[in-house]
Amino acid sequence: MLLDTPVCDFGWKAPEFTLKDPEGRAFTMSDHLGEKGLLVAFLCNHCPYVKAIGERFAEDTAELTAAGIGVLGVMSNDYRDYAEDSPPNMLRFAASYGWKFPYLVDEDQSVGKAYGAVCTPDFFGFNKDGGLQYRGRLDDARMGGGAGRVRELVDAMKAIAETGEGPAEQTPSMGCSIKWS
Repeated sequence: MLLDTPVCDFGWKAPEFTLKDPEGRAFTMSDHLGEKGLLVAFLCNHCPYVKAIGERFAEDTAELTAAGIGVLGVMSNDYRDYAEDSPPNMLRFAASYGWKFPYLVDEDQSVGKAYGAVCTPDFFGFNKDGGLQYRGRLDDARMGGGAGRVRELVDAMKAIAETGEGPAEQTPSMGCSIKWS
């Protein structure tokens, strides 16, 4: 089912969480919320929308990380019903796209629910104080791919890193619904 994300609730505070990656290493949200901000991306392996942006997202997150912006990927789908989203498949999926950020398992789906995530991909951009400043898409698909694409997420996160504020105009992300248990 195709869903759009709600508009950004500017200043909404990021709920704290600690999740494990598929190898059992724990990551805490606040440890990645640095002086430049944090991107929390709700993702999964089987969604065609996530597959379509996989390589671009790897490039964009590498650029954001190099700029001092933290990145965490969260997989909130019920992988018992969607085996393609299982932790072992998360490892393979992330490696196939070259993702270097922690890709975390939301085992009980509490983080997805606390954030109000609705689809994959669903991007939440926070400033250094943990206030939401971006809730939109990776780029403007209407503008085409390649060098001419409008890099909404990267531009928004860089603005947040510099000014603490995201853009007033944001295009909602769209994707597959999160598969709740």
